[in-house]
Amino acid sequence: MEPLIRAQRVSEALRIELTEMIGFELADPRVEGVMVNEVHVSPDLKKARVMVSVPVGTETATVLEALNGARSFLRMQVAERLQLRRTPDLQFESGADVDPAKVKSLMRRIQRGRPRDLE
Repeated sequence: MEPLIRAQRVSEALRIELTEMIGFELADPRVEGVMVNEVHVSPDLKKARVMVSVPVGTETATVLEALNGARSFLRMQVAERLQLRRTPDLQFESGADVDPAKVKSLMRRIQRGRPRDLE
């Protein structure tokens, strides 16, 4: 049971760090607006599948190509920040596409504390 709990903690830590790095530290314009949805780490912590959401109107293949190009940089940064004994190999995959207007609308509703409008 212990390895499963550790893999879950590492997955969450990776998701947080990768979200910050992709959103604020990568200078590549192809990854603008990309959000990290989930990270699944194998039980032996050797591989991590990173599920990303691509904004509507952006080519998924282009975004994945950019992320795979930055994979070694991201892995090195993760190793520095999380100080893991073994840093997982990052494999990027596309999840659901995200409409920025819809996300913005949802965030405004959450901040107001209002339930979903009945239309």
